[in-house]
Amino acid sequence: MSQYDYDFFVIGAGSGGVRASRIAATLGAKVGICEEDRVGGTCVIRGCVPKKLMVYAAEFEEHFRDAASYGWTVGEPSFDWATLIANKDKEIDRLNGIYKQLLSTAGVELFEQRGELLDAHTIQVGDRRITAENILIAVGGWPSLPEIPGKDLAIRSNEAFHLAELPRRIAVYGGGYIAVEFAGIFHGMGAETTLVYRGDKLLRGFDDDVRDCLTAALDERGIRLKLETRIAALEKSGDAIRTRFDDGSDEEFDQVMFATGRAPKIDGLGLDKVGVELAGNAIKVDEYSRTSVDNIFAVGDVTNRIALTPVALAEGQAVAHTLFGEKPVSPDHKFVPSAVFSQPNVATVGYTEEQAKEEFGNIDVYMSSFRTLKQTLTPRTEKMMLKLIVESASQKVIGCHIVGEHAAEILQGTAIAIKMGATKQQFDQVIGIHPTAAEELVTMRTKVR
Repeated sequence: MSQYDYDFFVIGAGSGGVRASRIAATLGAKVGICEEDRVGGTCVIRGCVPKKLMVYAAEFEEHFRDAASYGWTVGEPSFDWATLIANKDKEIDRLNGIYKQLLSTAGVELFEQRGELLDAHTIQVGDRRITAENILIAVGGWPSLPEIPGKDLAIRSNEAFHLAELPRRIAVYGGGYIAVEFAGIFHGMGAETTLVYRGDKLLRGFDDDVRDCLTAALDERGIRLKLETRIAALEKSGDAIRTRFDDGSDEEFDQVMFATGRAPKIDGLGLDKVGVELAGNAIKVDEYSRTSVDNIFAVGDVTNRIALTPVALAEGQAVAHTLFGEKPVSPDHKFVPSAVFSQPNVATVGYTEEQAKEEFGNIDVYMSSFRTLKQTLTPRTEKMMLKLIVESASQKVIGCHIVGEHAAEILQGTAIAIKMGATKQQFDQVIGIHPTAAEELVTMRTKVR
């Protein structure tokens, strides 16, 4: 009989923690998991899922406008924020219940309380002390706020999902994926939306052509862009928030949302007591997600590797197989596809043009930019962009970047080919599906660079 209460105990019941605990239990381990909030984590409760539902809601605005060009008379549309939020909350409640049921069915014992490490094998969970042979930390990340006077007047993405009413005027501060997604959400629902960012282009770290294309598209759609600008201070002004900028100007908004980054949620975990090493503000792990303490592992956003839900799932599953399967498993972080559910969508996999030049030297770049067939009957002039990066010597496709409607849906299948090492010639041999935007990926023949 084991000297510990559990073979495996997980702190944090988000995507990575739930996956790891379920797999470990199916492999025969006695497993426990604790969660101080709702089961499901950032993605299900306050991230990907509710945000995507709100993106769907925001997209109806352009659908109604485009309908007239196709002969439809839809009347004057109106939007009710309270209905959306209520329906969204019902769906999140349903998913929360499903996640709990998944744990129960797998035989994982759930503790809906906060966990804190006391030593390498002991966790304080509420008023209980629990011991485990192996421990996994999967507590995720949390929105961070810049040190700006009046910052407490701003909301973050967490609060944006639960606003009592849609603001008439909102400023979104940031230029990353959360910022551009919420700017599109609020704009699509009818709010006067200003996107404030310190850089000259949005989506730092993405391919430059993607950044240029999206910036132009948001501007064309009517989102006001205030680039190369920082918010210097916020202060209350009646029912509004007076926002002071670093250029000396100021404006009033009903809400200001900060989307200036997320940080691993490591406070109060007791890492220092146990000797778990950090890399910056994240937990340092090896290729098997093992920390500096041999029996303690960490996965997901708390490790600050690739902060994506499917990556956390893969990392959690790998830990379970490493500990309780037949051999150690290391998650593969190369060619991980990702999407930004801005309007228009962005999807990307592999190297940007800039990264590819640095890594490989000689590369071939193919790109197509065009109005989609769907837009040709409408007044809209927004362009879709598809781009392939090819390593010259091997002719392997090492990057794909798409901006436009259904970009993520298109990219998922393409990512499989790139992961498998497909060459440009193999792309060229595929017959396109016509008429689609996706067929451009197999019909681009002329290098642009």
